[in-house]
Amino acid sequence: MMRLSAADLLSALLEAAPRPTVQAPRDARGLYGLVDHHGDLRYIGSTSSREQTLYERIHQRHRTGSENTSHYFSAMYNTGRMWRDRTDALTKADGDIAKALRNEFVVDHCRAVWLPLPDTADIARLEAEVLSLAPDHAIAWNRRRMRAYDEPVDLVEDTLRRLGWGAREKAAIERQRLRFLSAMVGSVAAPAPKPAFMRQANVTPFPEGPFRFFALDVETANNDRGSICQIGVACVRPDNSIETWVTYVDPQVDRWVFTYLHGISARTVQGAPTFGEVLPVLRDALNGATVYQHSGFDRSAVAAACGNCGLPVPLWDWRDSVHNARAAWPELRGNGGHGLASLKQHLGLVFEHHDAGEDARAAAEVVLHAEGVRPVHTQSPAQAARIQHSDDEDFDLIEVEDVIVTMATEPVAAPTLSEPIPRQHAARHIGSTEIRQANIDHNHIYLRSFFEKFPTDAIGGSNRASAAQREIAVEWGGGAVVMTALDGSKKFLRKRAWIREFFERNGARAGDVVTVDEVAPFSYRVALQRRLS
Repeated sequence: MMRLSAADLLSALLEAAPRPTVQAPRDARGLYGLVDHHGDLRYIGSTSSREQTLYERIHQRHRTGSENTSHYFSAMYNTGRMWRDRTDALTKADGDIAKALRNEFVVDHCRAVWLPLPDTADIARLEAEVLSLAPDHAIAWNRRRMRAYDEPVDLVEDTLRRLGWGAREKAAIERQRLRFLSAMVGSVAAPAPKPAFMRQANVTPFPEGPFRFFALDVETANNDRGSICQIGVACVRPDNSIETWVTYVDPQVDRWVFTYLHGISARTVQGAPTFGEVLPVLRDALNGATVYQHSGFDRSAVAAACGNCGLPVPLWDWRDSVHNARAAWPELRGNGGHGLASLKQHLGLVFEHHDAGEDARAAAEVVLHAEGVRPVHTQSPAQAARIQHSDDEDFDLIEVEDVIVTMATEPVAAPTLSEPIPRQHAARHIGSTEIRQANIDHNHIYLRSFFEKFPTDAIGGSNRASAAQREIAVEWGGGAVVMTALDGSKKFLRKRAWIREFFERNGARAGDVVTVDEVAPFSYRVALQRRLS
C-alpha cells in the first residue's frame, strides 16, 4: 500500500505513465497532473471537492472549461485556430467551433496522470505539500510562468483530418487564427499612455540605509532567466517604511517574448545599464542582508544573469515571502493560493503586477503583514522614477483570477501571419541519479549517466591546476547558490561542501534519487526525490 507522504506521492506522479484524459477514474478522487503535447508534466492539482471525480476534473473541466486559470488545458491551448474570446458575442459562432477543435486536440495530443486516494485522506493538505516539493517544470502552469502555447500546427492538422471537417468549419477556425494574431499585436484602441521609467545612462544611486530587510523582483525579456530587463528592490527601514529602488536593465538580447506581459521592450531599455553595470551597486547595498523574493524565480534569474556575464553570484541571505504567507494565512491553500495576485485581494494590497518595483514592494508588504506590522508607505516606483513618455508602448493589464489578460496596443514588432509567436520554454530536465550510501558518506553526487549534457567549458580536473574555464550555478534549496565547476575525471561537482547540508536537509537515504534540471544557461537546480517504499 502506498504511503501517503508528499515525497512519495510526488515521485509517483512524476514517474506515472501519461494516459488519455478520457481514461481518468469516474469514481475516485485524488491528485493528478496534466501533461502537455510535448509529453511534459506541467500542472499538479487535486479533486479537493468531494463531489468531483478525477474524470470530471481532468476530462470535463480542464479540457472543456472556459479559458481561465482553473481550466488549464483550455487556457494553455487557447491559441491559433483553437482560440476563442468568450466575452466577444460577435465572434461566438466561430469561437465555439474553435473551442470544439481545442477540446478534440487535447483528447488526441495531451495526457494526464493521476493517483486515486481514499476519501479519508486530507487531499487538500497533501496537494499543498506536494506542490511545495515539486520541481518548477512540473508545475509551470501552476506558477503562471508560462503563457499559452503557439499553435502546434502539424498536430492540429492531424486532429482536423480525424474530424473530417468541411469548408464551413475550416473557414471559421481560420478567421479565429487571424483574430488571435490581431489580438496579440493589439488591434484595440489605445488608452492614455502609461507612465514609463526615465531612461538611464548610469545606474540610479541606491537609497541610504539603515534597512531591516529587502525584497527583490525582476522582469525578463524572454525564457532565458538571465535576460533581466528590470530590477526592483523594496528597502524596508527599521520604522517599517518602504523605499523602492528601480532600474531598467539592457539584457542585450534580440528576442523579446514577454513584452506583452510587462510592457518592456528593446526601445524601453535603450540607454539603460547592463546587468554587469548594475550588479556592483546591488552587491554593495545588499551584502550580508536578508533579501526576500516571492517564489524562487528571482534568485535563479540573478544567478543566471551572473552566469551570462561571467560574474560570481552574490552571497545574499535569500528568503521566500511565499513561506511567510503560507505560515500566516494557511486558509488560502486551495482558496486562491499565496501568489501575489491572491494576496493582493486578501490583504488589500495596491500595486501594479509585473512591474519589478511594484512587485518587490508588494513582497515586502506581505512580509510585514505576516509579521503583524502595518507597512508605512513613503515612496513608490511611480513617485520615484517615472515620467510621462508619450511615445512608449501602451499596455492595459487586466487581472482575472490570477491570469493576466494583456492587450498590447503598440507592439514592438507585429508578427506576420506566417510568423509564429515565440513559445516560452520551461526548465529542462537533464538527468537523475540514484544515491548510494557512499555518496552520503563522502558528500558527492555522481553525474555519470548524463555528464555529457553539461557545457564542456565548465568541465575541468579535480584540482585548481586543472580548473575549468568557467563555473555553473547550482540551486539546491538552501543557503546561497553554489558556483562550481565539474570534475571531469570523477564526473561530479568539484565543490562539495554544500552537499552534506543538502542531504541532511532532505533526509537523504540510499536509494533516493537526485534530479538535475537546467533552468538557464550555466544554471542548474538539484532536488531530491524519495524512493517509493
